[in-house]
This record gives sequence, structure tokens and C-alpha cells, in this order.
Amino acid sequence: MAGVARFRKGILRAALATTAVATAGAAWTGSYVSSSDPVEARSEAAAAVAQRMVSADWKVPSRSMQEMSLRGCTAANPLDILVIGGGATGCGVALDATTRGLRVGLVERDDFAAGTSSRSTKLVHGGVRYLEKAFFKLDYGQLKLVFHALEERAQILQNAPHLCKPLPTMTPCYEWWELPYYWVGLKAYDLVAGTRMLHLSRYFSKKESMEAFPTLAVKNSLQKTLKGTVVYYDGQMNDSRLNIAIACTAALAGATVLNHAEAVQLKKDPKTGKVIGARIRNNLTNKEFDVYANVVVNAAGPFCDEVRTLADGKESHIISPSSGVHIVLPDYYSPDHMGLIVPKTKDGRVVFMLPWLGRTVAGTTDSAAALTMRPEPHEEEIQFILDAISDYLTVKVRRSDVMSAWSGIRPLATDPNVKDTDTASISRDHVVCVDPDGLVTVTGGKWTTYRSMAEDAVNAAIKTGSLRPGQDCLTHELPLMGAYGWDPAFFTVLSQTFIRMKRSYGGKIVPGAMDSAAAKHLVDSYGGLAPRVAQIAQEEGLGKRIAHGYPYLEAEVAYCARHEYCESVVDFIARRARLAFLDTNAATRALPRVIEILAAEHGWDRHRKKMELEDAKAFLETFKSARNAQFDDGKHSKMHA
Repeated sequence: MAGVARFRKGILRAALATTAVATAGAAWTGSYVSSSDPVEARSEAAAAVAQRMVSADWKVPSRSMQEMSLRGCTAANPLDILVIGGGATGCGVALDATTRGLRVGLVERDDFAAGTSSRSTKLVHGGVRYLEKAFFKLDYGQLKLVFHALEERAQILQNAPHLCKPLPTMTPCYEWWELPYYWVGLKAYDLVAGTRMLHLSRYFSKKESMEAFPTLAVKNSLQKTLKGTVVYYDGQMNDSRLNIAIACTAALAGATVLNHAEAVQLKKDPKTGKVIGARIRNNLTNKEFDVYANVVVNAAGPFCDEVRTLADGKESHIISPSSGVHIVLPDYYSPDHMGLIVPKTKDGRVVFMLPWLGRTVAGTTDSAAALTMRPEPHEEEIQFILDAISDYLTVKVRRSDVMSAWSGIRPLATDPNVKDTDTASISRDHVVCVDPDGLVTVTGGKWTTYRSMAEDAVNAAIKTGSLRPGQDCLTHELPLMGAYGWDPAFFTVLSQTFIRMKRSYGGKIVPGAMDSAAAKHLVDSYGGLAPRVAQIAQEEGLGKRIAHGYPYLEAEVAYCARHEYCESVVDFIARRARLAFLDTNAATRALPRVIEILAAEHGWDRHRKKMELEDAKAFLETFKSARNAQFDDGKHSKMHA
């Protein structure tokens, strides 16, 4: 039997790699030998799920088919679970439940990752700060958080290696006592990680530090001289693309997922008072329909109180929204492969400065916030980040260098079952609660632990609805869409195999090279499915970049519209590509061409194209780059290009 199992696994492994790469299109005629073991499912049950994805040719069901499927979920034929919310946790719930053999639907009123899940620090981390608290306050709960987060960090890097990679981060020391303090602390971080450790942390001398991070200040604002640094490793991700990979993997595994679909009312059984479904509005057509389910899971992030109010307006609030602001700066602020952590700012906060997608992202802040779908950063929060990093850099830190700035709302959660009402009951950990009407709510936590949050929520839903799953949770061993067929050197195959056919200003289609920058970008974004995007660039004349200085191709717009539920211009520029987060000016310039391609894919008329342009411009106005911000504090003076 063991031999048969190994044989089946070997066949599946070969099929996965072949499907993801060799069948990308007719242009693919070469062969590719991976320099490392390909990603594969790690159990028979997970392999069976992966085989279903292979059988579907890695193509998700169309949006119209998904809506039709949801409309068929009547009182006589209900879903097992209906998930409200398409962020990381909600999509994680859908993936977990469907791979257990349950019948699952998910609705999201905007787009997948439209809220908090696309506005993170981009770190997949165990929580160095929590470890410090655990030791100094002898807090075993904080230590458990770190253990758990490090385990989940390892799962994410293993299941989505194309979207998540290890990143070294430097901790500068300007006092002699800081060197042993941070060295011991980060060695403890290594120890807690155990076999899940990415790389050993290590001490860098002053010379080594300057070589690794040339813009690091030799003297800080207090005129203290750099003594050395301690470098440790955590993970870094492309957060919204990871969220979309989870959503699409769930759809491939059998879940019915529908973005731009809002739960406007929760339906209750008139006899028992239990929640048995929801009234859904398709926000693209404004048409409404009912969806019935044995259990409804509320995974609406910072908006979960709104969903609870749909069930019972008297429910207590469990969310304390907190705003986290980030800014994006040019690449010269940090080296390509080294981050920087400011362990303690003047007011005691922690600020990161990290290389990300060819730029530098810095943040974050932590302040009370009002709930809104499109939060905006306050100028004082942007100035705080600029001031914090300027103390540690030789670069002249300028407000005019801010290419994009955004705010994300963290859903800090209070467990309604805890009677204590002081701030100690507000947790950075996640909360899963079941209301008397049977509504299951999961909220709080952080990106790194999305998978285990989803697992806990599904367990609660199974218990609440007396559901009968076919098997236990599989998501810890199930690679996400794009992971199959991926290899770090795969970009070389794209460069050697495909060309970019581009439309010139005169309308003529001319060939261009699939340069390394474009090939690496495609592989890092789409993993083993990158050849399919390259195929569109080659065969449909969509090989031109949509923004100067960035690797995003026109072919990606078409691919995302066809295979990633990209339904609007903002869906693309913010979450399929990351132009809005990287450079609002470049995103603005790209709008006309993105609209043109999406209009061709979705059949938009002139009115819809105008509405899309207006909405995209309004969206980009909430990203306070130097161009659209108002500031003049005498320190970071505004400069116009």
C-alpha cells in the first residue's frame, strides 16, 4: 500500500508541475528541470484536492457561474457555511471548509482584500515585540502567541513560496548595551522558532552594517555613534495577491466565492430565531437574491459589528478600530534585500523600513480610527514616520519623496464572553464567538495567523451547525494556486521562451524581449501560472508595460479579468497589481489603458468606463502621495515636479 501511495503521489507531482508549466500554451515547447523540489501537497487528502484543481486546469469558475450557484442555495438546499467577508480570514474559512468536504459560499461587498488585508506592513512574522513582552512581563500568553505565529509563518512560506520570502531585517545599535540586549533577544527568537527558523540571526560590525545598508546613519539624532547591528529574519509577502490566491484556491477546491456582493440582511428562522442565511445584493448589477445556509460565519474584519447588527441591533460592539499608516518611498532609501527596524521611536513605538516590490515601505502607526471603507492617512501620521526614519538615515528624508501613503484599519477585538471591560481585554490575538442566534464571528488576530483563525472559525461553525465534514483540516499542508510548478529560477524559462508583442504608437504590433524584470515579476506574482500571462502578452499583443518604470504588463489586466475575478479598475491597480500602493502618479497614468482592456474583457459601455475612471481617481485621492497631499511644516517642505 505504501508503494502505491508513493506512486500516486509521484504521478500527481508530475501532473501538477506539467500542468502549471508545460501546458501554459502552444508557444511552450521546451523543458524545465527544477533546481529544487517542486511544491506538492503533503498528504493523500490534500493531494486529492490538488488533483481536482489540476482537472480544472487551474481555471476558476466564472463569476456568473458563481452567482448562479449561490442563487441555487435555497431553504430546501442550503449551504453548509456562508462566509461574509473576503479578506484573508474569510477566504481562509472558505478554503478550509470546502477542503473538509463542506458546501461553502462566500460573499464580499467590495473586492477580495479590499480592506485591511491589502494594507498591512507586508510582513509574515512571529512577533519579536510579543517575545520581548513575554520575557519582561513573564507573560506566557504572549509567548504562546509567538510560538503559534512562527508555526503559521512557516506554513505560509511553504504553501505560497512565490508570494512570500524570507527577509533579513537590521536592528541598529547606538549604545554598547544594545548589542548584547538585541543579540540575546533575537537568538531567543531563533530558539523559539526551532526547526521553523528561516536563518540564524547574527551580529554585524559597524563596517558590515554599512556595507549591507549604505544609507544607515553612522550617528543618530542624539549624536550617538553606530556600534553595530543585529540582523534577524522574518517573512515578507505581497498581501493582496496572497489573499487572492487563497480566494481562487478556495474556488478551485469547490467553494462558491463572489466579490462585489453584499450581505444586506441576515435571514432568521421564525421559529428558532437562528440565522439561516442572508439577503445578498450584487453591487455590480444592484440585483438582490437570498442565500440559505446552516451556519453563517461573520469574517468582516473591522466591520464585523455591522454584520452582527444585521442579526440583532442590540448586540454589543467587540471591535476597537485602530489605524495603521504606511508610506512608500523611492528605492534608494533602503537596499534591495535588507530591512530596518527602529525598535523604539521617541514615543516608544516600533517603525519598520523595508524593501518591497522595488520601492521602500515604512510604517506603521497605531491610533484610534473611525470605520470607513476607504480610510485616509492623517498628515501628522505621515510626518511621524518620516521623522522616525530620518533619525537613522543619511538620506535627506523629504515629504516630496512620498510616492504613496495609505491607512489600514486593524480590528482589535474584545471577546464578548469576557466580562472585564478595561483595555486589557482588547487583544492582538483573534476572537471566535458564537452569538445566541448562531452567528459565528471571527475577528482580530493578524495576517500571519489567518489560516489558524480560519480553522478555529470552521471548527466553531461545525459545532454550531452540527455539520459533518468529510475530513479534518487540510490547509496547513495545501499549497495555494501558483505554488505548483514554481521555482526560484523559473523566470529564466520565461525570458528564454516568450516574447512581449507590443502595440506601437502607430498601431503596429512589434516584438520585444521578455526581459528579466518582467519575467521575475510574473513569476513572483503568478508562480507556476506565469507562462499563461506571458502567453497572452505574446499571442494577443498585450506585452507593453502599463506604467513606465514598473514591470506590470497589459496582459496581466486581461488575465486577471479572466481568471482572478478582477471586476473593476480599482480591483486591478490596487490588489491584482500594486500600483496604487507603490506610486499613485504611475497608477493615475495607467488608468486609461487599464480601463480600455477591462472594457474589452467585460463589455463595458461608455458610461461604465466613465464611472470607472471617476471612481479610480477618487480612490487614488485617498493615497496621500506628495502630489495630492497638503502639507507645509517647515521641515519636509512640499516640492512640485
